[in-house]
Amino acid sequence: MKALSTELAIERLEERGVNVDDITELVFDLQAPYVTNLTRATCKHNVMRVLSKREVQNALLTGIELDRLAEEKKLRQPLQDIVASDEGLYGIDEIIALAIVNVYGSIGLTNFGYVDKIKPGIVEKLNDHHDGKVHTFLDDIVGAIAAAASSRLAHSEEGADVPD
Repeated sequence: MKALSTELAIERLEERGVNVDDITELVFDLQAPYVTNLTRATCKHNVMRVLSKREVQNALLTGIELDRLAEEKKLRQPLQDIVASDEGLYGIDEIIALAIVNVYGSIGLTNFGYVDKIKPGIVEKLNDHHDGKVHTFLDDIVGAIAAAASSRLAHSEEGADVPD
């Protein structure tokens, strides 16, 4: 059995067409208006810290696996159709993402709501259902990782204690 790790999380993201730089770019875009002299290196550091959290890895691996199973049409009905079509009232995809943002407090929730609404960058690409891929969970997970990293960065800028 392959143990949970940051490397495994990154590997699974990359298998689904997402890399750390995609998420880093989201964090940069979210925080640049608020953080003077923000660098992509700082954003990437915060993304990596979020990806190192066990609960983030659990949420990521679970969501990716459900997306993959839906792509392969291996979920039982009616769940197969619900996940494959990213049904608007399903909401479980957002619930899994909330497990990630809750690690970093209420600002994480606010950031996630914003990302989920505007769907910037890689999140928009993942949310596009025209390529035959199912990313019902992954678009929200990627948005949540970016929101959590943004929150972590905002907390560190305020001099607050930042959860590892």
